[in-house]
Amino acid sequence: SVLCAVFSVVLVCFVQERGALGFERHYHVTDPFIRRLGLEAELQGHSGCVNCLEWNEKGDLLASGSDDQHTIVWDPLHHKKLLSMHTGHTANIFSVKFLPHSGDRILITGAADSKVHVHDLTVKETIHMFGDHTNRVKRIATAPMWPNTFWSAAEDGLIRQYDLRENSKRSEVLIDLTEYCGQLVEAKCLTVNPQDNNYLAVGASGPFVRLYDIRMIHNHRKSMKQSPSAGVHTFCDRQKPLPDGAAQYYVAGHLPVKLPDYNNRLRVLVATYVTFSPDGTELLVNMGGEQVYLFDLTYKQRPYTFLLPKKCHASGEVQNGKTSTNGVSNGIHLHSNGFRLSEGRAHVSPQVELPPYLERIKQQANEAFACQLWTQAIQLYSKAVQKAPNNAMLYGNRAAAYMKRKWDGDHYDALRDCLKAISLNPCHLKAHFRLARCLFELKYVAEALECLDDFKGKFPEQAHSSACDALDRDINAALFSKSDNAEDKKGGGPIRLRATGRKDSISEDEMVLRERSYDYKFRYCGHCNTTTDIKEANFFGSNAQYIVSGSDDGSFFIWEKETTNLVRVLQGDESIVNCLQPHPSYCFLATSGIDPVVRLWNPRPESETLNGRVVVDMEGASQANQRRMNADPLEVMLLNMGYRITGLTSGGAGGSDDEDSSEGQVQCRPS
Repeated sequence: SVLCAVFSVVLVCFVQERGALGFERHYHVTDPFIRRLGLEAELQGHSGCVNCLEWNEKGDLLASGSDDQHTIVWDPLHHKKLLSMHTGHTANIFSVKFLPHSGDRILITGAADSKVHVHDLTVKETIHMFGDHTNRVKRIATAPMWPNTFWSAAEDGLIRQYDLRENSKRSEVLIDLTEYCGQLVEAKCLTVNPQDNNYLAVGASGPFVRLYDIRMIHNHRKSMKQSPSAGVHTFCDRQKPLPDGAAQYYVAGHLPVKLPDYNNRLRVLVATYVTFSPDGTELLVNMGGEQVYLFDLTYKQRPYTFLLPKKCHASGEVQNGKTSTNGVSNGIHLHSNGFRLSEGRAHVSPQVELPPYLERIKQQANEAFACQLWTQAIQLYSKAVQKAPNNAMLYGNRAAAYMKRKWDGDHYDALRDCLKAISLNPCHLKAHFRLARCLFELKYVAEALECLDDFKGKFPEQAHSSACDALDRDINAALFSKSDNAEDKKGGGPIRLRATGRKDSISEDEMVLRERSYDYKFRYCGHCNTTTDIKEANFFGSNAQYIVSGSDDGSFFIWEKETTNLVRVLQGDESIVNCLQPHPSYCFLATSGIDPVVRLWNPRPESETLNGRVVVDMEGASQANQRRMNADPLEVMLLNMGYRITGLTSGGAGGSDDEDSSEGQVQCRPS
C-alpha cells in the first residue's frame, strides 16, 4: 500500500508537471502579449554587425556572433555578458550553435573565411578547426539525436557533415549541389527537423528549397561501398545521384515562371533562412527577393495551375500531370490538385449564408475594397476565411482584392483563391473570369485564352461584355508578341525548369526533382529581403501561432500564422534586421542586424508607455517595402535617403481590367 501511495504521488506530480508545461507552452505567446511586445534591453559588447544568435536548450544562455570575429555568451534574463572570446576566424561570423548534450560547453561557429571552428567555452579555447569548404560558411545545424554530429552549408554549394567522436574528428560531403545545379550554385542555409532528426532542409540559390532524408543518403553510400565494383569506381562515387526518395523539393508555384522576368531586372531569388515548426510538420522559408512562405509537409499540394476540361485536349487524356492546350504548348508542365473545371453551361447555385458576425466582417472587407484599401480588405477576408473555409464568396472576393493590390505573388494567390471558389461553387461567375485574368497576368497566355473561351461558353450572356473584350484583346496581343520570338523559346525546355544562363548545368535528376516539387500553404507579405542573404524568419510560440521576419527597412514583422495577417511591426535596427530568435519557452525575442548590439523584446507592462519603436503605419511600411523590392539600386538608395520616388506604385491604385457597369456584366467589386 505504501508503494501504491508513493506511485500515486509520483504520478500526480508527473501529470501536474506535464499539465503546467502544456499550459506554459500553449499560452506563453498570445495575442495580447504580441500587442504589448516592446524593447526590454540592448546588450552591448560587439564592435561589428551581429550576424547570428542562438539560445541554448534551457533558454538561460544566448550566444551571438559578429563581424568582429568574436562570440559572446550572454545571460539574457539579467542582461549580462558572461563570456567573450575571439573565435580564431579571420572574417565575419555568420552562424553560431550550441552542440547538443555538451552541457552548453561546446559552441560551433561558421564564418566568411570558409572555416568551421569548434570551441570549448569552459577554457575559452578553439579545440577544432575545419577548413574543408572553399567559400563562405553561412549556416551550422545541429540535432539532439546526433550528439557528436553537426552540418554546415557554404557558398561552395556543399553540405558537409562533421563527426566529433575521438576516433574520427572529420567532415565529409553529405550533399553536393553542384552535381545538380552547376558550379555557380551556393548553399545559404540549412536546418534539421526537431521531431525527426533524419530530415534536413536546405536553402540555396534560386527559388527551390530542398528536403533530404539523411538516413537514406547514408544507407545509399554504405551500399555503394559494399558493392563489388566499389573499388573500381571510387572516383565516381561522389558523382552518384541521391537515391530515389531521398530528396523532395518545395517552391512557391509562381516563382519558376517569374524567374526570367526577375533575372532581366537583376532581381535575385535565394532562400536566406529555413526552419521547421516545433512539431516538425511545417517548413518556413524566407525567400530573398520575394516573400516568406510556409510549406505543409503533411498535406502536400502541387502548384496550382490551370487544367483544362477534357474536351479541350486534343488527345482527351492527361498523363503524368502534363498537358497541352489545343495542340499549342507553351513549354510549361502543368500540375493539378485534382481540380477540373466543370463542363457545359453554368447554372446559378445558392450561396451558403454566413453567420451574422462573419457577414459583418465581410461587409467591412467590402467597404475597405470600395475605398481601395486592398491590404485591409485582404486581411478581413482572410479572417473570415479562417472561420468559414468552405465559403466560395469569400475566396472570390479575396481574389479580387489580391488582383487589385498586385504585390509580388498576389496574382498567384488570386488564382489559388479562384480555383478554390470554383471547386466550392462551380457556377461562381466572377471566379471563372478572374481565373482567366490571373492566368494571363502569370504569363500562362494560351491557357488564359482557353479559360476565357470556356468562360464565354459557360456564361454566354457575358461573352461580349467590355471586360471580356478587354481581356481578349490583351491575350491576343500577348500571343502575337509571343509568336514573334517563338524561335528563341525552342529547345529551352519547360519554363519551370529553365536555368538562368547555364541550361547545360542543370542535371536530369535535378529537373525531375523540380518537376515533382510541392507548393506553399501560406504566404506572408510586408517585409523586404533584398540586401542581405542571412535574413531570418521564424515561428514564434511553441504552437507556432505567429511568424516573425527581419527586413531591410530596419523593422521586424509579426504575422498571425493561420490568417497570414500582419499584426505588429517594430523598429529593431537603424538599418536592417537580420536575426530573430524566439526564446524556447517564454514570450521573449532576441534580434540583431547591422547595429553592433543584441536587442531583447518581451511584453511590456500595461502601465509602461510603449516606446517609439512601434511602427504604427504598418500598411505604409509594407507598401514601401514592396516598392523597395521592385526598385533598381539607385531608387533603393534614394528611398534609404528619405526621398519619395515618383512613378513607383504599390500596385493597387490603377484601374481594373474588369468593369463595374450594368447588371449582367462581369464586375470587379466583391460580392
